Amino acid sequence: MPMKNYGVLKGRVFDRKPASAQAEHYQLLVNRSSNSQRVAINTLSQTAPALVLFYHDDNFHHAITDAILAANLPNGYTELRGKSDANVNVKGICLDQIRSNLFHLQDMKPLQPSAPGPDNDLNDKLDMIVKQAINDPSAVLYAFGEHWQDTTGADNYFPELSPSRGIHQIHMNQGNPAGSSYYTENGIYQDGGLLFHFPSQGKWVAVFTAFQSQMFHTDDVYGKPLPGFKPGLPPAGAATASLHIVAAMVNPSGNDTGKEFVLLLNTGTTDINLSGWQIADNLNKRDTIGNITLHAGDTVKVTLSGNGAQMPNSGGTITLLNKDGIKVSGVSYTKADAATEGVLVRF
Repeated sequence: MPMKNYGVLKGRVFDRKPASAQAEHYQLLVNRSSNSQRVAINTLSQTAPALVLFYHDDNFHHAITDAILAANLPNGYTELRGKSDANVNVKGICLDQIRSNLFHLQDMKPLQPSAPGPDNDLNDKLDMIVKQAINDPSAVLYAFGEHWQDTTGADNYFPELSPSRGIHQIHMNQGNPAGSSYYTENGIYQDGGLLFHFPSQGKWVAVFTAFQSQMFHTDDVYGKPLPGFKPGLPPAGAATASLHIVAAMVNPSGNDTGKEFVLLLNTGTTDINLSGWQIADNLNKRDTIGNITLHAGDTVKVTLSGNGAQMPNSGGTITLLNKDGIKVSGVSYTKADAATEGVLVRF
């Protein structure tokens, strides 16, 4: 069954404790007084290979940030699967590292928790972002993961926090292999992550992590690994890794029907037939591509029918799936990207 108590913790960061050999989580203190909570970020895996895959973006652009602001979440913890949060657009708020096209998975890198030298380990990378948030009174953190509350006493890291409570599982929460103690926690749209909003600077900063023991091709119902794939990031040398969504007409002039299209590029050396491939949107509505061969080094325009995948002007995702339904390329765009009629959005 999916992870319990999945949600988001919103608030200001007041303190942090880097990971150490004795404590392998990087800890954040969020909010003050009765609303205080802790965020625990894994910096090592209990399953080999132990190094955590890490990605961050200092200028993050994605439709999810508009959705978060539109949800007007209160300070503190909000459960994203509870009946009390029926007003929250779950798929618009919940994170899914595979389906939400939050970033290019190949950009994740394994990092040591701590290592000699500057800016070369997880502690360093997180410190650069967290210190900015601590020093900026306007900064707001949205930490996604699983909520916990311990009624036995004060927190071990921040004694002012009593009882101890907060968010953990700040990493991808799907693709755990069969036999793993975490296999039963697999699920879609329940991934962890950190989104820092800096209104005074007009930007968002994103942090995403995953374990190398997890698989990045999962089924669309349970988030369980698909057969035939190995743990870790998909190999960059795979034949279809040369196919990319490079642009899209998301806001055509006049009536959109029959005018929205996606531009695909083949950067490889092999021609690829796209018959049976699909273009999917963020609601998993799909358009099937006909008998088109995308030649090596060439581009092709795939026009949407208007009855399948949609590209709303409010922002969304565009995903290219091969004939087996496996994600090959994925991008996202924001409301601002789609603001001008008749202009291609480039990725």
